[in-house]
Amino acid sequence: MKTIVCERPGILSLLHTEKQKPEEGYVQIRIRRIGVCGTDLHAYEGTQPYFNYPRILGHELSGELVDTNGAEGFSTGDIVTFIPYFSCGVCIACKSGKSNCCVKINVCGVHIDGGMTEYLNVPASSLVHGNGLGYDELALVEPLAIGAHSIRRADVKPGEYVVVIGAGPIGLGIMEFARIAGGKVIAVDVNANRLAFCKEVLKVDHVINASVENVVEQLASITSGDMPTIVIDATGNLSAINNSFEYIAHGGRYILVGLQKANISFSHPEFHKREATLMSSRNATQQDFEYVITSIKNGQVKPSNYITHRIAFEEITEEFKNLLDPSNNVIKAVIELT
Repeated sequence: MKTIVCERPGILSLLHTEKQKPEEGYVQIRIRRIGVCGTDLHAYEGTQPYFNYPRILGHELSGELVDTNGAEGFSTGDIVTFIPYFSCGVCIACKSGKSNCCVKINVCGVHIDGGMTEYLNVPASSLVHGNGLGYDELALVEPLAIGAHSIRRADVKPGEYVVVIGAGPIGLGIMEFARIAGGKVIAVDVNANRLAFCKEVLKVDHVINASVENVVEQLASITSGDMPTIVIDATGNLSAINNSFEYIAHGGRYILVGLQKANISFSHPEFHKREATLMSSRNATQQDFEYVITSIKNGQVKPSNYITHRIAFEEITEEFKNLLDPSNNVIKAVIELT
């Protein structure tokens, strides 16, 4: 079978590998769609934390179940996706229902080889029914679930101002689920095209271009001086993360979704006087995946809005670098296997 391997930063290779029969407790999926995630792009750039090379990338996946290996509730030919965070089931996080931050977590395409391949074996316990959705929609469930999880962490209440820093695919998903929760969404980015997408396609309430506007002043104006009660970073950019501490309302919550290698820093007195809450949001859970699928089926979220670029599997090694070029205006790229 054909497999794409990231040999080292900047180098992708097309290899021919042997298809392996799934072990006990595993099933085999014929991969049909691969969503390209920021994690994949960062790995290609060499800026992804917790990463080793060589690695088969890819964890936003959908496909056809070709070997159930006895998995209950599934049949050969089912269209499926799966939860790509493989947990141990016995650590303190898993026992408290937080398998998304398992102590020994293995994220497909990050800690272990992922789905840029024709056939992939995954734990049967990770399977998620397609529930009538197509390959494109199911490939976007995972990134949307990350957004849904962050909003559940933030506990957004109707009418709250929610500022989302970063209008990439994860940030856009966060905005969608903040809107569904009743939040008044403010998008902040430095890319005018992405901000236009937020306004025109996602119908975001307010947008701020941080490259030409004073974000603090704009947020104060929008919120009548109160500032947003919820601030969510979806950039992973150190400067953006540190600057966003200035945006939090007194009594507000700051949720870090983007991941940064370096140490973050902020003024303790400013943070303390707000009695602010700082939290991280990592991956997603079965509950989040099911919520996203329901939201798609209800028409509250339309994954097709996000897909701006399509790449044939055989073209990845040459085309992947172009996804990093801002002039190509990529929102979400999807790799297709026939």
